[in-house]
Amino acid sequence: MTDLKLFRLDAEGRDVELRGSTVALEVELQRRIEAGMESMLGIRFLASEYPTGPWHRGRIDTLGLDENGAPALIEYKKGSDSGVVSQAVSYLSWLDSARHEFEALVKEKLGAETADSIDWRNPRMVCIAASFSHHDRVAVHRLHERIDLVRYRIFDGDLLSLLLIESTPGSTRSAPVRRQQREREDATGAGGGSGKPTIKAIQGAAPACLQDLYAELDEALTAWGEVEVAPLRHYIAYRRMVNLASVIFRPKQEAILVYLRLDPDTVELEEGFSRDMRGIGHLGTGDVEVRISSAADLEKAGPLIRRAFEAA
Repeated sequence: MTDLKLFRLDAEGRDVELRGSTVALEVELQRRIEAGMESMLGIRFLASEYPTGPWHRGRIDTLGLDENGAPALIEYKKGSDSGVVSQAVSYLSWLDSARHEFEALVKEKLGAETADSIDWRNPRMVCIAASFSHHDRVAVHRLHERIDLVRYRIFDGDLLSLLLIESTPGSTRSAPVRRQQREREDATGAGGGSGKPTIKAIQGAAPACLQDLYAELDEALTAWGEVEVAPLRHYIAYRRMVNLASVIFRPKQEAILVYLRLDPDTVELEEGFSRDMRGIGHLGTGDVEVRISSAADLEKAGPLIRRAFEAA
């Protein structure tokens, strides 16, 4: 089921369904998402209504930089629009020709260090609409771009829901791999010529002393539902709409560091196993660091991993 249903208890203790609606004006949705897009989508805001010039003939609703350093473009539709996918591809084409322009914008808004670390390998396009056609959902899987189709609803009490309907990982040489796709490739031996890393290739990138432990960690991080795995420059990102975990290898310590998308104030921290990373610079994303050096550590981390999955 890809439709979100919300219920509340009435005065007699019965569940009553809340009926979702759409915004009256597209700009209402845009302004609300832009105000909270880092927590909602894992994207830092750069600009609104950004012009793409005379050739592409448009204005990108929102420009941003996602939590893994990839350029992110967001387009909003208050209802449904059969042209949303072609519009997304057109804007991604603009991005290819405007790298220096985008880098200058990032430098202005987020600083030179951030601009120098932009990851151009797999830009992200997010389309947010009230609904998507079946053809839109099929079409994105034929493209070689990373595109997220996100359905929104407005509920009483100013509630906003965002539901990831489809997500394509892109096909660049470092593109993320869906869990189901990896299992098929492992079974068939396929994937070697697609440019997409298989589960064996990703696990093979781990230091020899940590490969078995990482294989078990990978299973734990993808056990609760569909998760994309993206090998990036300095860490491996596990993500849904946003990162749920970042994985870093520490072979000299024979340990794996996992940074989870959790509020440290809600976690009972344990010295030598978990710690609060707020205000401490580190690679990857996530405010709770968990150190995995044994199967016992991994078992203890299981409940935290599930919470991070649900938060993403």
